[in-house]
This record gives sequence, C-alpha cells and structure tokens, in this order.
Amino acid sequence: MTRTDSAESTGPLLTATRLRKTYGPTAALNGAEFTIDSGEIVAVMGPSGSGKSTLLHCLAGIITPEGGTVHYRGHELSAMSDAQRSKLRRGDFGFVFQFGQLVPELTCAENIALPLRLAGTNRKEAESCALEWMARLEVDDVRSKRPGQVSGGQGQRVAVARALAARPRVIFADEPTGALDSLNGERVMELLTTAARETNAAVVLVTHEARVAAYSDREVVVRDGQARDITSATAGIA
Repeated sequence: MTRTDSAESTGPLLTATRLRKTYGPTAALNGAEFTIDSGEIVAVMGPSGSGKSTLLHCLAGIITPEGGTVHYRGHELSAMSDAQRSKLRRGDFGFVFQFGQLVPELTCAENIALPLRLAGTNRKEAESCALEWMARLEVDDVRSKRPGQVSGGQGQRVAVARALAARPRVIFADEPTGALDSLNGERVMELLTTAARETNAAVVLVTHEARVAAYSDREVVVRDGQARDITSATAGIA
C-alpha cells in the first residue's frame, strides 16, 4: 500500500468549492462545486468542451484553479507543494485515461508495477502486486506482452489494474471506455467499479455516455462552467 495513512479527517473525502478556470476568453469553470465520499462513484457528465475534464484535473491537483478551493481529506491542494501533490498522485490518487497511456517500452506487468516502484515499493513486491491485479482484471495472460501487442480492451484493463495497484483512495477515470467497443467498455466498467467498491475507493468518472454513467451512484452535469448534481435534483420529484 502506498497511499498516505495519516489520521482520517471528518467530512467528505474530496470537495471543490467555487472553482474558476479560464482558457483565454473562455471560462471552463465558473463557480463549480463538487463533493465525493469514500466508496462513492460519481459520474461527471456534460457536452464536449463543457469543462468536465478541467474539473477532474483540478480535483486531482494536476492544474491549479484561478479561484476557489479543492480540499482532500481536509487539506487544501493549492497549499501543498508540488512534491506533496506528486506524492498524492503516486499513492492516494489513481488514474485511468481514455487511451490507457501505458508505457510502450514496458511489458503490461511492468506498467502496472511502475507506480509502485516509483513510490518506493521493492521490485519483488511490486511485481507480485501487479500479477495479482492482472488476475483480478482478467489479463494475466498478457503479462509479458507490451501494450502494442494487446487488444484495446486488454490494454484498458491493464490501465485499470495500474490505477488500482497502489490501492488509491480516489480513482480519476477520464472517458475510460471512450476508445472501446460497447462490449469491452461494459466489461471494463464492471471490473473497475467492482474493484473500487471492494477497496472502498471513490471514483470520479468523466463520461458523455449514459450507459457508462449508469454504473455510478449519482451524476453531476457540468454546463456553462458550473456543476449540478442531477441525482439530488431529481430525487425528490414524485
């Protein structure tokens, strides 16, 4: 396990308040709010260019908003040093991207072990953990192959295994099925959400597909730079 194990804070696991981020004259985020608890899966939806990926990057500390705050376990991300945020992304945060972003020169098993090795885990333990997750994600048969030698569905499952190997508290999944056919996409989502629930990890799931959002506990729509929890908004309608 490489995530930080300092004393637990009370309240939501991850919270964003009044986020603002612009690109030139365009406001990607304009007062966006967001919250997620441990073990919760939240789908972030919206049309292309609505700011949903920008919201994810702010929540993960990849980019710094021009206004507003992001708190993780009670600590403000913008108040952390670059080294502290990098440590979070190696341990507490896991990432799954649309095209996997695996290292082509490494085998699939080595790709999964890489974040663990960077976090200081010894080689034998990292490799053992990688093989365990490959078995759970049903890709142990491609352990010695490189990413270019496997199918898109297999590669994305390797990416999911890489994200889960460090047992992160939050998984950021940005269009994780966008490059897959419907059958492979469904299987990736089944494996991702099942593993996340087993480890009590929160999942921030950016998607534009309703069938993918259906795996979430609730849905947040980003539009005009703001985020609205549509699940809560419709829950009271009889």
